[in-house]
Amino acid sequence: MASGLGVVVGGLRARRAEIEQAIFVRVREVAPDSVGDSDVEYAVGLRVAVAAAVEFVLTGIERAEACSGEDPGPIPAAALLQARRAVRSGVSLSTVLRRYTAGYALLGDFVAQEAESTNVMGSLRRLLGAQACSLERLTAAVAEEYGRELEQVARSPGRRRLELVRGLLTGDASAEGAAELGYEFDGWHLGVIATGAGAARALGELPAGLGCRMLSVARGEQTVWTWFAGGRRRVEGAELERLVQAAGPADVSLAVGEPGRGFGGWRVTHQQAQAALVVALRRRRRVTRYADVALLAAALKDEALTRALLDIYLAPLADSRGGGSVLRETLHAYCAAGRNVSSTAVVLGVARSTVESRLRATEERLGRTLNPCPAELEVALRLDELGL
Repeated sequence: MASGLGVVVGGLRARRAEIEQAIFVRVREVAPDSVGDSDVEYAVGLRVAVAAAVEFVLTGIERAEACSGEDPGPIPAAALLQARRAVRSGVSLSTVLRRYTAGYALLGDFVAQEAESTNVMGSLRRLLGAQACSLERLTAAVAEEYGRELEQVARSPGRRRLELVRGLLTGDASAEGAAELGYEFDGWHLGVIATGAGAARALGELPAGLGCRMLSVARGEQTVWTWFAGGRRRVEGAELERLVQAAGPADVSLAVGEPGRGFGGWRVTHQQAQAALVVALRRRRRVTRYADVALLAAALKDEALTRALLDIYLAPLADSRGGGSVLRETLHAYCAAGRNVSSTAVVLGVARSTVESRLRATEERLGRTLNPCPAELEVALRLDELGL
């Protein structure tokens, strides 16, 4: 590895979080797609794909082998998976490739900045050449994967069923389409989105235990949209959770809406399941119910709100001992203990007076009282748990 390339890549790796966030924002601005970006799995997967693509290109620059005869390494699985998601989310190949081009251009700016700051401008042409070769390999593989998935979707026997369900959710399908599904839309519904290798099988075992009918459509390789129809009986998420916790496969995760009645309720419970999925994709549990994560889900879908909550409620703690880790740990335990100081002390293994001292220090840094504890603080702590 040439020393100039290594120095620049080292500097870029140190700025990975900044670079990935900047590219994530840029690609959505340059090539917006209201359909794809409103799809939870696609939106979450986009961030993962950006991170994977950045790492792939940095590795290509580091090795400077992308256009040589040597093995430059495999195409990131996350990028290929996101290409398949794009097809199923209705995102055009043109949008996908425009986003890669926009990300490439912005990364090139970072490369030039780093080359200048480390006094290796003499290596800039080689740096940008290696970056271009890596992008060429990546976009070619992504386009090929997109084409394969497009052909597979066209041959899928469940394609018509999925199109009908999508149409009903967006208001584009007719009553005849609803009848074709063979599902009763009157009465109560419970919307569920299952993810995992055994999602379809796991859901197929639940209707008997719930005593209801089911409408289910495959949304992707490991994602299934489902509604449980209870008729006049309200199907509760707690019932479903008990069944899953007792016998459900550990590798399947369910995002569950709240019961809804009639056709409108059928739509709303699915929307709630989609919101719960935002959390479930970041925090793998067997069951994630919308009622338990509504505020957290809203924050995760609004980047400005996420950053504001973290800046207001957690960033001020960073200048305390240990970078704020002790105060954050105390806050997590305090909220989990129902804001009971004695219980918090037991959980942390410290004296009650120590907890009280830490809470006072937290209030001083935040400039606000913890009694009552703001709901926004609890959401910020839960965002912190997710590593945001």
